[in-house]
Amino acid sequence: MTDRMPPDDSGPHDFATSAQRPDPVAAQAPHAPGWERDTLERLAFASLTEQRQARHWRIFFRLAWLVFFAALAWALLSRGGSPADITTPHTAVVEIKGEITAGEETSAEAVVASLRSAFEDTGAKGIVLLINSPGGSPVQAGIIYDEIGRLKEKHKKPVYAVVEESCASAAYYVAAAADKIYVDKASIVGSIGVLMDSFGFTGLMDKLGVERRLLTAGENKGFLDPFKPMTERERDFAKGLLEQIHGQFIDAVKKGRGTRLKDDPALFSGLFWTGKQAIDLGLADQLGNVDFVAREVIKAEELVDYTRRSNVAERLAKRFGAALGESAVKALRTTAIR
Repeated sequence: MTDRMPPDDSGPHDFATSAQRPDPVAAQAPHAPGWERDTLERLAFASLTEQRQARHWRIFFRLAWLVFFAALAWALLSRGGSPADITTPHTAVVEIKGEITAGEETSAEAVVASLRSAFEDTGAKGIVLLINSPGGSPVQAGIIYDEIGRLKEKHKKPVYAVVEESCASAAYYVAAAADKIYVDKASIVGSIGVLMDSFGFTGLMDKLGVERRLLTAGENKGFLDPFKPMTERERDFAKGLLEQIHGQFIDAVKKGRGTRLKDDPALFSGLFWTGKQAIDLGLADQLGNVDFVAREVIKAEELVDYTRRSNVAERLAKRFGAALGESAVKALRTTAIR
């Protein structure tokens, strides 16, 4: 059942036509009474809303910058005293751990800065490169190698490489600049070679019926594209690049190790050996760890770590700064759209 309203007999019926009824749009027309006040109220309300939003953003950015600078101050204070303030006799340690690559703690920028601090400290009687790395960028390694040679010549201080688990490829490139290399008998040493690796998907694409559409300006711009077959010309060109970089690596090792290297064709083949085998081949000098080198070789038992590290607060500050910049851009875009 549907409820129906009873007829309203309380007064006369309104039989006015639509033409006789008031137009709500016309009521807001300029000639309608009070329209100026309504318009001014709407403009004032809109202005107040914009002011509130702008005030909120100002408060947000002030708080954001406050947190950012607080994190930055924490990062600086948490570093502790600078190793450069230490003038008592000691052994300076610079760690090279993990892949040697740009943008990381093992980048040439970070390692070179650490080495300069160590060499410039008058209390540092010798520098130990504490290495545990599988390798990395030959460019980064080459920069570190050259800087070690320059600093040794300038400050007349010895540099010793101490290998923990591994010192391979680009890491050995760096170690070759040291005056002597100390290893554990089970360390992995060597891998003097260069590689360039990728994948080819041409057969799979043919099976799936996928067509590669690559447009280039320059006949070699698609060089080594994994979605097309490699030509003999491309292969020869790539191998030529690798041979040139390999030659630079070999020259650096020969310069650093000199006559200590045994005449063995496998030395520069990319193979790697245990620490004991590396000593026999002339790739390393003798067994020893960082304490042994500080105590028996450098004759300064106190160890001071000069390794540049980015702590949690610094990483937080960097990420926060990036997030803050992104928020600012979004805010500006929103304001511009309005």
